Amino acid sequence: MITTYNRSDALLAVLRGLVRQTDTDFEVVVADDGSRPEHVQAILQSPEAAQLKLVHVWHPDVGFTASKARNQGVAAASGNYVLLMDGDCVPEVDFVAQHRRLAQSGCFVNGSRVLLSQPLTQQVLAGTPISQRSAGWWLSKRLQGHANKLTGLLRLPSNWPQRLQTSFKWKGIRSCNMAVWKTDYAKVDGFDESFTGWGHEDADFVLRLHHAGLVRKNGFCATEVFHLWHPEAARSTESQNAQTVRQRMTTSQVKATLGYAHTLAHNDAVITRC
Repeated sequence: MITTYNRSDALLAVLRGLVRQTDTDFEVVVADDGSRPEHVQAILQSPEAAQLKLVHVWHPDVGFTASKARNQGVAAASGNYVLLMDGDCVPEVDFVAQHRRLAQSGCFVNGSRVLLSQPLTQQVLAGTPISQRSAGWWLSKRLQGHANKLTGLLRLPSNWPQRLQTSFKWKGIRSCNMAVWKTDYAKVDGFDESFTGWGHEDADFVLRLHHAGLVRKNGFCATEVFHLWHPEAARSTESQNAQTVRQRMTTSQVKATLGYAHTLAHNDAVITRC
């Protein structure tokens, strides 16, 4: 399930990565936070959409409402296990296969990412494949400052004991690369739509999963995605959202204040199935 907003060029690079997956038994749900018509058409009319089992879920643009978009996307998903991605994170060819290996009852998976530079991002957007590159190629990109780490080259076992993290840890939470059972998503009432603007709705989601008894399973050195460069989003609401998470750390709150159940009851999404 991929969130997007007016970045069809980046999303198409992500979809190209999904077309190349070694494990092809999956559905793609695009959770669109109100993209303009030209971006929607670029997605729906793309060759990539024609090669994937793709569902496009759109609601009107009323500002940054990623939590609502994710809840609507999960509501439209037919599977029982959801991989959360952002529309600017390109997967390696074994991304789905690795997530399937890491899937475990009582756990959610927190993935990892490799940040790409602006010049390398432009190459990827122009169609240059980023997956299945040699170690030498990635080492040169790392030394040139075009990638921030080399963990995408490594594959540690899915049962490596250090993957499991029973207590809440804010650092490294990545809703751009996360996997959760749909029943567990519903148990915590999904993402909290009362969070406004950019920031920390993913930390709140993870905190409430921990409160519900779920264990974080880290997917580093297995599920890395390649995060395309973009200017930083406005972060005017970050401090308030962070404060809300800190307050909830002192409670046992499991359910969202305004979450998935509300979306199911009042869903205004426009759904297109390719």
